[in-house]
Amino acid sequence: MCSEAQSLHREAHLHRRSSRRRSALVLTAAALVAAPLLTACGNEAHPGAAAVVGKQRITVAQLENRVNEVRSAQRAALPDDRQYEQVVAKTGGLTRSTLHTMVLDKVLHRAARDAGVSVSRKEIQTMRGGLEEQASGRKALEAQWLQEYGVAPQRLDDSIRTEIEAQKLARKLGADMNAREGQDIFWSALSKASKKLDIDLNPRYGAWDVKASKRTDAKTPWVREVSGSGAAGPRMEQL
Repeated sequence: MCSEAQSLHREAHLHRRSSRRRSALVLTAAALVAAPLLTACGNEAHPGAAAVVGKQRITVAQLENRVNEVRSAQRAALPDDRQYEQVVAKTGGLTRSTLHTMVLDKVLHRAARDAGVSVSRKEIQTMRGGLEEQASGRKALEAQWLQEYGVAPQRLDDSIRTEIEAQKLARKLGADMNAREGQDIFWSALSKASKKLDIDLNPRYGAWDVKASKRTDAKTPWVREVSGSGAAGPRMEQL
C-alpha cells in the first residue's frame, strides 16, 4: 500500500474512534464557532427551493428525497414497527440536519476548490476499504453510518469524499484541528466560501450563519411542518 493510502487508512481509523458525528472536522468543530452573521432568509425569489447556494438550487423535492432515502434505509433495517417509530422519534430533526449537510458540503467543496484541493476516486475507495475492514464488511459499515450519522447507503461514498476533502483542506491550510487556532483557520476558510456563495435558506428551515457555516433557526413561529407517517414528512425540530 502506498504512503498516501496508508495515511488515509490511518486517518480513517482515527476518525471512527474519535468522531461521534457525521464529519470529524466539519460537524464536530462547528459547535466551537459562535457569533452568527446571518444571510438573507427570504426565499420568496426562489419558489420551490429549500436553499440557494451560489447559482445552485437545492429544491424542496431534492431535500425530501434525501430524507426519504434515510427513512427507507431505517425502515429496511428495522422491520419492527415499534423500533422504527422509536428511531424516527429520536431523529425528528432529520429534515433540517439533512439540509445543513447538503449546504455545508457545497461550502466545503468551494473552500477546497479555492485552496486547490481535490479528491480522487482511488482515495475514496482506499478509505472505504479501510473502514469496511474495521467494521467487518460493507453491510456493517453501511449500517453503522446510517445509525450514527444518518447517511443512507447510497450516499456513503459521497460522505467519505467529504471526509477526505475536509482532511486534505485542513492539511493544505496548515490547520491542526486538535488546536483552537487550527480550527479557527479551517473555519475562516469555510466562512469565506459561505460569503462567496451567498447562501439563502427558505425560512421554514432557518437561516444560514455565514461565520460559523451552519444553519440557525429563524424566528418564524408561523412556519411548521406537519408530521407524516412512514418515510415521508418527518416532524421539523431544532437540531
